[in-house]
Amino acid sequence: MSQAQVDVSEVHWLMDMFQTVDVGLVVLNCDYRIQVWNGFMENHSGLTPRQVRDRYLFDLFSEIDEDWLRRKCDPVILLKNRAFTIWEQRPYIFKFRNYRPITGSAEYMYQNSTIFPLSDARGQVTHLCFIIYDVTDVAVSRIELESMNGRLKQLTKTDFLTQLFNRGHWEENLIQEFKRLQRYSHTSTLLMCDIDHFKRINDTYGHAAGDVVIQAIADAVRQTLRATDIAGRYGGEEYAVLLVDTALDDAAVLAERLRQSVEAMLINYNEHKIKVTLSLGIAQYSSEMKEHRQWIEASDKALYRSKANGRNQVTRYHADE
Repeated sequence: MSQAQVDVSEVHWLMDMFQTVDVGLVVLNCDYRIQVWNGFMENHSGLTPRQVRDRYLFDLFSEIDEDWLRRKCDPVILLKNRAFTIWEQRPYIFKFRNYRPITGSAEYMYQNSTIFPLSDARGQVTHLCFIIYDVTDVAVSRIELESMNGRLKQLTKTDFLTQLFNRGHWEENLIQEFKRLQRYSHTSTLLMCDIDHFKRINDTYGHAAGDVVIQAIADAVRQTLRATDIAGRYGGEEYAVLLVDTALDDAAVLAERLRQSVEAMLINYNEHKIKVTLSLGIAQYSSEMKEHRQWIEASDKALYRSKANGRNQVTRYHADE
């Protein structure tokens, strides 16, 4: 075989690899007109090299942010440096649909890319070469992992039955608010409430009915409170609500509204309609309190006074009582 034949064979092999390699290869001139378009790009865009040849990139692919891409490419042309894009910053350059069955949850192909300069014999940059990598598998795995971690984090601070904050996370919020009140001249009130005669509900209808009642009261708490209020399940049938920047009189109005809404409820369980009431205690923050547990104890005292005085009522805590 002659040297000419060897050279022709090598060119043929290079062209074959160029067309079949599993990355996108695109060459643009400095006017952003397409000069080279390999098989990967043809397969995913549906456009042949003949169709895209000398076409202005941004006319063909309007989804590309022209200002952004030019800012990425300017240093490549001027400084002859490579540039890189990653899917975490921008999911893709070319908006190709994702056809991989394993990563079918992604609608579009996630892409990383490398952009490097192509120079002529005088060393002048005349073209830009883009290598497009399909990183959908990696991206989807990362997104799913982050989503799962987010759900797990949410589970660690949420009560499963009521979907309110659990006691631990709610108390962390209370401690933060307590520290804020110690530092600044603000007023907040703590509300504690308890389902009246809850044991009787469990004994009469069963623990499953008790769970339904607990969920129904949690829904009433959510519907009554404001966006800034922080509610949690403090114990079995006891709820705690931090009423941020709320004085005792305003807290009493909100607590009474919650009491009335629960009193008016009919909770359906199988063929039964269950009526329940709440006892509530409220305590305003005082500078005499040295730790957050004193605030909880004050609200608890008011709650148990409601219980002792006949239940289904709101009681305010007063330090002199």
